Amino acid sequence: MELKGRRSKQLIRNFLSANDFKASLETICQYPPRQSVNFLFPFFYDKEEILRWRAITTFGRVVFILANKDMESARIIMRRLMWNLNDESGGIGWGSPEAMGEITALHKGLAAEFSTILRSYIRLDENFLEYEMLQRGVLWGIGRLAQERPDQLPETDTHLFPFLTSDDRYHRGLAAWALGNLKSRAAVKPLERLTKDKNEILFFNDLQLKPVTVRDLAKKALVNIWKIE
Repeated sequence: MELKGRRSKQLIRNFLSANDFKASLETICQYPPRQSVNFLFPFFYDKEEILRWRAITTFGRVVFILANKDMESARIIMRRLMWNLNDESGGIGWGSPEAMGEITALHKGLAAEFSTILRSYIRLDENFLEYEMLQRGVLWGIGRLAQERPDQLPETDTHLFPFLTSDDRYHRGLAAWALGNLKSRAAVKPLERLTKDKNEILFFNDLQLKPVTVRDLAKKALVNIWKIE
């Protein structure tokens, strides 16, 4: 099977819009990875938020498949995502940090090579991204990587702490989720303070986009942290 032309773009949209997204995900993964990547990228900018998230999820799976066959091609895609977040690119880089998080969560080798880059986007002494909307994506990406490979994010929790007191409710909620996945004992007290935060965000997890309160994310994070012992 191949993807070519405008009809393929509509075909991918139909797959991403389908009620049975899991089946669509498996179908897209049967196409040549390099072709799928090119058709999925534009959906990072789609106005329909669920399509954006599904595109990011599918993108991660496709790059995982590609990396298992051709690691250098997968590295090139990762560098493309990094370029999108570079000021010199001339763009904003919507979806790129989320895609980096999804890919590194899935693929051990790419995580080993690129997790420090993803982490650098919240470090003031490295590649800190100042645009608040992009910071949301970085926080989700770090949380997603921490969900599967917390060992790839050493000493990351301290750089997440400032986001717990951000004016942006997404920052607070996503940072809480990430800290819970990192099982950061140092985050317990600030997370406890967030258990009264009733502000709501749209949160993508387990292929679902649902409203959730910052309070609930903080409570779940605390549960994850206390599972250590």
